[in-house]
Amino acid sequence: MQRDIKGIKRAMEMKRWADRKGGFDPESDGFDRSSSYTMASLSDAWLLRLQELGYSPKTVDVRRWTIRPFLRWAHDRDLRRPEQITKIILEGYQRWLYLYRMTNGKPLTVTSQRGRLGSVKLFFGWLCKHNHLSANPAADLELPRKVPMLLPKAFTQDEVNAILNVPDVSDRLGIRDRAILELFYATGIRRAELVKLDVEDLDLSREVLVIRRGKYGKSRMVPVGERAMLWMRKYLEATRHLLESAVHDKALFLTGFGERFAAGSVGNWVRDTIDAANIGRSGTCHIFRHSCATHMLENGADIRIIAQLLGHADLSTTQIYTQMSILQLKEVYARTHPSARVNPVNSDDSNTNPSSPFCSSCLPS
Repeated sequence: MQRDIKGIKRAMEMKRWADRKGGFDPESDGFDRSSSYTMASLSDAWLLRLQELGYSPKTVDVRRWTIRPFLRWAHDRDLRRPEQITKIILEGYQRWLYLYRMTNGKPLTVTSQRGRLGSVKLFFGWLCKHNHLSANPAADLELPRKVPMLLPKAFTQDEVNAILNVPDVSDRLGIRDRAILELFYATGIRRAELVKLDVEDLDLSREVLVIRRGKYGKSRMVPVGERAMLWMRKYLEATRHLLESAVHDKALFLTGFGERFAAGSVGNWVRDTIDAANIGRSGTCHIFRHSCATHMLENGADIRIIAQLLGHADLSTTQIYTQMSILQLKEVYARTHPSARVNPVNSDDSNTNPSSPFCSSCLPS
């Protein structure tokens, strides 16, 4: 029994220590808000307006996070008001992003650069729309070209099984960890969708999962396989009630502190778990989504069904998995292409007739 609760006990001790420390207050960004017409004040108004228009908290947080580097860059150059900003200045910021190096010495990815510049364009577009500026300096700002999307490489079923077996299920936290991994693979759920799940979203009797407020705010219902349901029931019966720190906490998956997981924490943990499986490959939560879709497609699932499972609004998004399913491609190729196999119709003639494409003397030694 002592070993069975070791992870939970250790987590609770860490939580008590954190509570005694009192946590940390967010530091002030130090931007100029001396009037309602500074860029920092106007950016606050812009973000508030996004909330009023019903944008998801995640979207608003992304906009806040991606506009802040520009505000910092402008603040350091004593550019406090939007009318000081010109296209040339914005191109200077774009060049700064391109040359910027993180603490590990690596540059920002093109996706990160596009995200920061995209928020700048949206912000200045909003300023013009609400008559804070007469002309938009970001209107003609060209974003870096997108990097061509590489085909994701799914795990094999043996590799998936090796990862699923990493958690120590003799520990009750290990049961929770196994349930999370099983649910990722069984449903193809996104990381952000998993951390939003509440207990009521899992229908044990019907063995389905309701995903509320998925990407773009869309909801869907997906089946959960028998093996994943087995581990979900074990988690709910043996572990979750020990993690609850508040009766009103409805989160399906709880941390050792008894709180809802953060998406970043789940991502880091899954990456470490994949590394611990020693399969010679690395990956993140999303690789389970790729693997789920690829394995279903290789076993004959219709692409439209896969699109519904994954919550793709556009079927073209799901069609990437048709490119990934090399097994199906090889099967059809071998069945239909004339040169797919060295399989002569008449073996005797082919060995002696030089005109035959299967003549043994014509084949490479």
